[in-house]
Amino acid sequence: MKKDIHPQYHEITVVMTDGSEFTTRSTYGEPGDTLRLDIDPKTHPAWTGQHRLIDTGGQVAKFNKRYEGFGLGGAEPENG
Repeated sequence: MKKDIHPQYHEITVVMTDGSEFTTRSTYGEPGDTLRLDIDPKTHPAWTGQHRLIDTGGQVAKFNKRYEGFGLGGAEPENG
């Protein structure tokens, strides 16, 4: 195996959307880094069976403002 061509594999902390966290090994970032998830199995519709709009960048609000005159019945964004 060639030297110095593979990413470093180290421990990081993963923080779920509800604030719980766990330690795992990954090639993400540097040793000891924290990965904060916006969507995880506790919130994703594929696992929960419920559809929710998560508006982290204001895109849903921007869409609703742009098309409010069309009577589409805008969705209420959820801050996440």
